Amino acid sequence: MRRTPKSLRCHIGLFGRRNVGKSSLLNAMTRQQVSIVSNIAGTTTDPVEKPMELLPLGPVLFIDTAGIDDEGALGAMRVEKTRQAFDRTDIAVIVTDPHGWSSFEDHLLEAFEELDTNVVVVINKVDLNDPGQELLDRLGEKKIIIVKTVAAEGKGILDLRQALLDSAPEDFIGGHSIVGDLVGPGDPVVLVVPIDKEAPKGRLILPQVQTIRDLLDNDAWAVVTKERELRAALDRLGQPPKLVITDSQAFLKVAADTPRNIPMTSFSILFARRQGDLAEMVRGAYAIEKLKAGSKVLIAEACSHHPITEDIGRVKIPRWLTQYVGGKLNIDVVQGRDYPKNLSDYELVIHCGACMFNRRAMLSRMLHCRKAGVPMTNYGLAIAYTLGIFERALEPFPAARAVAEEMEALV
Repeated sequence: MRRTPKSLRCHIGLFGRRNVGKSSLLNAMTRQQVSIVSNIAGTTTDPVEKPMELLPLGPVLFIDTAGIDDEGALGAMRVEKTRQAFDRTDIAVIVTDPHGWSSFEDHLLEAFEELDTNVVVVINKVDLNDPGQELLDRLGEKKIIIVKTVAAEGKGILDLRQALLDSAPEDFIGGHSIVGDLVGPGDPVVLVVPIDKEAPKGRLILPQVQTIRDLLDNDAWAVVTKERELRAALDRLGQPPKLVITDSQAFLKVAADTPRNIPMTSFSILFARRQGDLAEMVRGAYAIEKLKAGSKVLIAEACSHHPITEDIGRVKIPRWLTQYVGGKLNIDVVQGRDYPKNLSDYELVIHCGACMFNRRAMLSRMLHCRKAGVPMTNYGLAIAYTLGIFERALEPFPAARAVAEEMEALV
């Protein structure tokens, strides 16, 4: 459980004003002194993360944030860090005290309602005062779960655990598959894994590892090969594979070496479906048709790896886009949690597969783009589109193919 990637954990954020007991609540939940607790307002600065197991949810990630009412120039920076945590929160825990509900909490509630994030309200320090009935009634009308606690004494923590389970998004209870719904038990699936300069030494990258595990969990066969050996691997299989999955960078060679009757896609496109909204990203890919020399494009990566020669986000995708458009584009690249507020300045956002994010963070980024009126697509879809194999890469996904057919009629 400790080794479960963050992207697979349910993210539970603790939000509220300074000194309402957020850190005490986290320590009580985890039974550890994860966050420093003191009577001095503003003790928590950057968000503190604590991975743990919360059954039956499984692996979760608690995020303790700075007070939303922090003051001064440094306080504003802390508040900004707190707001960045909004987008990756699956369950928002708004912590207050019996008579402390104010405009700060109202703004938090409005922000999470806008993001369609499930909310639990914790009224802490109820040993000092009883919460007002008006607040309880107002939150009750919104069907928000309310938990009363005395975090410093561990009271109400079991009720909070139950509230978190009741508020968890359904996909964390029922699980979600990368490719298991596309194949059946005993179906062979060929995974094409190039070993290039950016491949981690002695390891595979996370989407490849997770896809292999997902196939094994669904009793399918995972046949792993490099792009140079693909044709030989297909010849030696006793039957055509149910699916070929490739790293997007090898799309052209894999498409050439895979017989037309065998469905083919990429890890990146699978993760567009798993982490975000594949149909919306398919629509976003058609924005490439509207690009021209000088257009502004944002390329966003969830991880913060050190780029080297022929980096996919900084070199290869810009090259393919430039060749397709026929002119030089203005391309900005952001990494990790960095994400610009001026999204409306861009004509297209191209995102990586987001294997290092949880799904909530990716959906939030898509929502921000939608509000700004900016289309978003992802690496695999953009590469397939510019290389002329878009429809083939979508063959395993009938709903996405239907969206592509609709868009073709409009282009």
